[in-house]
Amino acid sequence: METNQNMKALLIIVNAGFANHAVEVAQNCGSTGATIISARGSGAKYSSFLGIHYEPEREIIMSVVSQEVANKIIEAIETSLGKNTPTNGICFTMPVEHITSLKK
Repeated sequence: METNQNMKALLIIVNAGFANHAVEVAQNCGSTGATIISARGSGAKYSSFLGIHYEPEREIIMSVVSQEVANKIIEAIETSLGKNTPTNGICFTMPVEHITSLKK
């Protein structure tokens, strides 16, 4: 198991149908891979949060990247998929403390 203070888990949550565009933006900024998860939001009773109107069908993009790459991706996501776009998304990072491979 490795410990790496510089790595971040980047999560991008967008309306369904926009994940591929978000992955393309992330790859153009240096991400080498991402996982897309179909999701259903439970916040329908909250029509908006942080000025974002929510649709129940969502997609979550997860990628583990360096802090430097995360900063580039966040800036690019804000520009191309940010407020006033139909993606109605949110993007954030979390620290990654331990990384290990599950390969045989």
